[in-house]
Amino acid sequence: MNIISSLFQDQKKNKGNLKGRIILFMFRFAQLTNRHILIAILLCIYLGFYHVFVEWFLCVELPRKTKAGKGLVIYHGQALVINQGVVFGEDCILRNSTTIGHKILKDGTFSGCPVIGNRVDIGANVCIIGNVKIGNDVKIGAGTVVVKDIPDNCVVVGNPARIILNL
Repeated sequence: MNIISSLFQDQKKNKGNLKGRIILFMFRFAQLTNRHILIAILLCIYLGFYHVFVEWFLCVELPRKTKAGKGLVIYHGQALVINQGVVFGEDCILRNSTTIGHKILKDGTFSGCPVIGNRVDIGANVCIIGNVKIGNDVKIGAGTVVVKDIPDNCVVVGNPARIILNL
């Protein structure tokens, strides 16, 4: 994928969602700095602007080192916190007040971060923490707390998350 198309890979999925389009365009542009240290040095002012504008003004923590497949969607981007170690598959949907990242273990170290499959729909106020794997074609209901692996093709809800429907 060339540089220009990589910048616009999420725009079609976020049609009619200006805030999501802005955040994801800026995120993809910031990700260019991951390609080479020289690019990071040249874009260091942009990285500062990205950090201030997206995190402080738009209230979305989406670090440039987060790996995300094409077609990422952010609905109602507010209070969204993503750890830089999280990996998203293609065509995932994120909603407001969601936290995805590692957890602190008993010995004071950090666990791994979640790996989220393709076409995962994550509801509002969801918390996904720890070294968990979310399968493909999963729907996670609002307010769900995920701390264990979720298989493919299912709907999960609750605290802790439990499967209520296999698709």
